[in-house]
Amino acid sequence: MVLINAEPRNFLHWLVNVKLSRIVVMVLAILILTPLITHFYLSKVERNVSSITHNAHSHLDLPENVDVKEIDLRVGVEELVRIRGSVLSELRDIEKKRQQFKQELQTYSKNIEELKTELAHHQTNLNRLKISVEQAQVAMHEALEQNTPDLALPKKLTPDSLPHILPPIPRNRSRNCRMFSCFDHSRCSLTSGFPIYLYDPDQHAVMNEGWDVDGFLKTTLKQVLGYNPHLTQNPKEACVFLVLVGEALKDTDDVTENIGNHLNLPPLDSEALKRLPYWGGDGRNHILLNLARRDLSAINGDIFSSVDTGRAILVQSTFYHDYFRPNFDLIVSPVLGPPGGDVWHECSHMVPSRRKYLLTFQGEMKINKAYITKKQLVFVDEELEKENTELNNFILEHLKQLANTHTSDKFLFDFECVPASDDSMNMGPQDWALCGTDSSRMSVLKESTFALIFAPSSIEYVSTTLLQARVYEALRSGAIPVILGGDQVKLAYSEVIQWKRVAIFLPKARVTELHFVLRTIPDEDILLFRRQGRLIWERYLASVQSTLDTIVAVLRDRLNIPPLPADTVAAVSVFNDTFQPILVLATGDVEQEESLGPLEPPYNSPAYRRNYSLGLTQGHEMWNDWGDPFRLYAALPMDPILPSDAKFVGSGRGFRPIGNGQGGAGKEFSDALGGNNPREQFTIILLTYEREQVLIDSIARLRGLPYLHSVVVIWNSPRLPSPELRWPDIGAPVHIIKAARNSLNNRFLPLENLQTEAVLSVDDDAHLRHDEILFGFRVWREHRDRIVGFPGRFHAWDLNTKNSWLYNSNYSCELSMVLTGAAFLHRYYLHLYWKWLPQAIRDKVDEYMNCEDIAMNFLVSHITKKPPVKVTSRWTFRCLGCPQSLSEDDTHFQERHKCINFFSQVFGYTPLLNTQYRADSILFKTRIPHDKQKCFKFI
Repeated sequence: MVLINAEPRNFLHWLVNVKLSRIVVMVLAILILTPLITHFYLSKVERNVSSITHNAHSHLDLPENVDVKEIDLRVGVEELVRIRGSVLSELRDIEKKRQQFKQELQTYSKNIEELKTELAHHQTNLNRLKISVEQAQVAMHEALEQNTPDLALPKKLTPDSLPHILPPIPRNRSRNCRMFSCFDHSRCSLTSGFPIYLYDPDQHAVMNEGWDVDGFLKTTLKQVLGYNPHLTQNPKEACVFLVLVGEALKDTDDVTENIGNHLNLPPLDSEALKRLPYWGGDGRNHILLNLARRDLSAINGDIFSSVDTGRAILVQSTFYHDYFRPNFDLIVSPVLGPPGGDVWHECSHMVPSRRKYLLTFQGEMKINKAYITKKQLVFVDEELEKENTELNNFILEHLKQLANTHTSDKFLFDFECVPASDDSMNMGPQDWALCGTDSSRMSVLKESTFALIFAPSSIEYVSTTLLQARVYEALRSGAIPVILGGDQVKLAYSEVIQWKRVAIFLPKARVTELHFVLRTIPDEDILLFRRQGRLIWERYLASVQSTLDTIVAVLRDRLNIPPLPADTVAAVSVFNDTFQPILVLATGDVEQEESLGPLEPPYNSPAYRRNYSLGLTQGHEMWNDWGDPFRLYAALPMDPILPSDAKFVGSGRGFRPIGNGQGGAGKEFSDALGGNNPREQFTIILLTYEREQVLIDSIARLRGLPYLHSVVVIWNSPRLPSPELRWPDIGAPVHIIKAARNSLNNRFLPLENLQTEAVLSVDDDAHLRHDEILFGFRVWREHRDRIVGFPGRFHAWDLNTKNSWLYNSNYSCELSMVLTGAAFLHRYYLHLYWKWLPQAIRDKVDEYMNCEDIAMNFLVSHITKKPPVKVTSRWTFRCLGCPQSLSEDDTHFQERHKCINFFSQVFGYTPLLNTQYRADSILFKTRIPHDKQKCFKFI
């Protein structure tokens, strides 16, 4: 960059001004004096000619030499004519020179204006460089004052030996096991990554003769665990060891045949457990998985209750109170879903909030013949059991009366139905059996606002498979579970899941208040319950994959070991390692009339700073709201911010307050980012397909853009760019990434070379001014969890069909979407788009080659429960002369209508929310003094 010295420039201006003044004086003198002299001379000649003519006619007698005088007169007239022609020629020459001087004057004026513009541009660049130097000095000062260096990624520390053999512990001690007393923490360092080892159930069978593990579960679990990133094949480095115990089935097809003959022979062989090669004598760090697909508790009960399991952690659905060890053993949901994949089609729609029935129940009281034999395993208080039985009978009678009450609320209670199978029996003296088929129960639950679920009839149980299965079915159908006897039981993963946001727990003694409690819940809270229930069901219960991942995540969470980093997509360049693209200096209208910020070298956003504290401070939010407990992300849009005074007292590193904390107008505003977050930059993602010159022009317009970290171009075309293509040098790195296939979903690829939290997604034909981009960036920094951008759209209700949505781009005072053709969003949502969003939505995007921006708006609004933020008043961003875009086709809008309605079906509701405001800059319409500058001149 060339900097102009102030003194030579002033001399140049003076010199130009003096020269122009002399030229102007000469031109004026010629233009004024020449006509006067000519007029005087011609007048004199004319008077002489007139005098001679007058004398000739006045006197009759002429002199003798009159002929001579006539000749002289003729000669004089000819001379005058010649002189006149000469004068006219001189006048024409003078006019020509005047026009030349005029053109020169215009040229000099134009040069003066160009010099002034160039001076302003250099002044702007000089200001930017000054700001950049100041920011670099601040960064250097911060680095020098830093007491400790930034933590690098720690080295993975894992054990390198098998568990030592220790003597077994007595059973009375194992029943009091807790993590601090029965778990070997030395094998699970914070940086270990929580490696887990799975015993092959075919090679290490632990079942007694006559029992076997469900073949489906055995095969599926081995397959599903193979996808878990924590699985290791090296037992020496393992933190925990998984043993697949159940679901235990008898070899005979009739699982209820000869029940009594097998009660004395438990399914689990304790000696086989001790023979496991890494049992270590006492089973420490072993996880015994007794997963179930059906309720066989009447046959198996708690299969661990009569077996010495040492220090192993027990994981199952059925537990006695006397044998359950809180925060050591783990209650899980039965494995009722598919192995994996999309499960959205199994869910019902979340609206309307109130359904046909207020409360439903389908079940029949059954006498459990096996209970009399089983009860010897636990201590049973006969008096309490008698009182509990009487209370159950009272509840049954009250519910029958409630169903016959004359009220506008509808109830469906089926207490005398044909049970689905005898497997539905529980272990109490009497309990509720499931009725009908899965499809018939589902149809009733989908019409139920609330689903009544009874706690186990016997008070000896903290959980049963039947209880967990009923909760699973209710959540899958969108019915809110109402657990009668909820103070008696625990639900799956209760140490991390906030079940009070999902289900209603009511003591049995308060059954008479049941109707009143349900009527007090408004529609808003009903939908909150239903939405939260669907989130829990989809994330932790819906499939075998989610169940296994949740079990591993809960155990890891207990030890406060962070999950493994989220996967990224390899950024494969379209150029090979030896090819050097041709770079040319970007030209065109890229300069700005105002200094917008410093020109800095690329600065990566700090990453993975909260690995070991995130689960402590925001653990419940991770499990129950926006978080993902299965993966670790470089940063989250919901990361906490410091209070204002912390930036100046103790925690000021990285912050760039405006005016060093004193504030200020436009000048001070452009010098620093300000805001509530430390300094950062943004990455621009451009998706392109066979529009090379349009792409080149778009990149060229980015030259000199402050806070720009890099530009990532996703090359969606199978035809690679021409080697002769000249790429503009914009002062920031430009990466050309080859997409695996042509898909609009590639716009949101979580590429490995994205090094900033802020991502600006831009169409290759969008034309944004620098000040618009920077204003959008500053607004996004205050709304990091939302989409912040320029083109606003909204979803409108179809008044003709009255049962569907329409996509609308007309002028409106409300909007619900900001298109990602020109919008800022957090890098976190790119991961969610590919890892959390149902595959059916991405398939629909590929089918229509459309709607990826609508899908991202659905996702972000679903996570945040907030609308997007629109900035500035611009309505279109298409460039003139560009090839026709997809949005100009009428079918484009028809497909977007269909997309909104399909996405609503997948989500179970429409998460888009309306907003009625846009963001404009402070001081935009404020009168300010002449010595002050607005934040942005045109925004």
